[in-house]
Amino acid sequence: MEGGGRPSAAQAVLLAASTAITALLYSIYRQKARVARGLEGARKVRLDGDLRAVLLEAPGRCVPYAVIEGVVRSVKDTLSSQFVENCKGVVQRLTLQEHKMVWNRTTHLWNDYEKIIHQRTSTTPFDLVPAEDGAGVTVRVMKPLDAAELGLETVYEKFHPSVQSFTDVIGHYISGERPKGIQETEQMLKVGTALTGVGELVLDNATIKLQPPKQGMPYYLSSLDFESLLQKQESSVRFWKILTVVFGFATCAVLFFLLRKQYRHHRERQHLRQMQEEFRQAQERLSGTEGGEVLKNACVVCLSSTKSCVFLECGHVCSCHECYQALPKPKKCPICRQSITRVVPLYNS
Repeated sequence: MEGGGRPSAAQAVLLAASTAITALLYSIYRQKARVARGLEGARKVRLDGDLRAVLLEAPGRCVPYAVIEGVVRSVKDTLSSQFVENCKGVVQRLTLQEHKMVWNRTTHLWNDYEKIIHQRTSTTPFDLVPAEDGAGVTVRVMKPLDAAELGLETVYEKFHPSVQSFTDVIGHYISGERPKGIQETEQMLKVGTALTGVGELVLDNATIKLQPPKQGMPYYLSSLDFESLLQKQESSVRFWKILTVVFGFATCAVLFFLLRKQYRHHRERQHLRQMQEEFRQAQERLSGTEGGEVLKNACVVCLSSTKSCVFLECGHVCSCHECYQALPKPKKCPICRQSITRVVPLYNS
């Protein structure tokens, strides 16, 4: 604590940073909890012959947030894998990712670094159909790339290590970057994949569409079943809640420490004022008694012995040697509360 009981700059920064982190974590927790509650309250509909009748009865022929499970089927053409034979899909993502080691000048360690140098995603229109054939009901999936969780399967992955000469190795150590290689990945949403869609379900003329919701809720096209997807979101909520509680306790601990320090400083100041007031009253009583001139040289602590010490560096002469020895450590002048660095005896001739 600084003078006057105010917290130091470091303590103020610590309290502000802890409060800001706690507020940020709480905001993320509230958002995750809202998503989980919305997902839990989503209406589950079956992909069967009654789906059209359900939408016709709904206000605006729309279910704002619905859960539907089906199997992926392409509308027209399909996308073929570039590396795997007879692998057909409706979403294809090709990624080239650079892997290298970067020298950290602070920790003096080589750290792994990954960077996507190229990524291309292709889509073709597709429907969700019932797992059982012959139902005749389809749901057109709109804007699949807008989904917060898109159930793509990795169908091909290969790492191409970089070839380096001795000169390249020396240059990499000097520059602080050491390439490891390029990783090539292909991901696809294959035809026939079981998919759980969560979004806005609407009847547009004769077509049933699943599209991103308008209330700000996330859009899901997940390969997990609905119960697993809900458990995943609830686990995320618990994780952020625990982080919020931990940093909240840390913030409260810092605040309690600062308030306790300020309270103790206030008590010390109050005690000092009380002692000064008692001393003033004692001097007034002594000045009115007989022999007051002699007692003007009395020790301000015990009021009985003669002053015999000079306190440095403040220079006050106010105490006898016995009372100086009895002062609590760190020893401070009873008059100005300045720290006593050394004591010089006082001799009256």
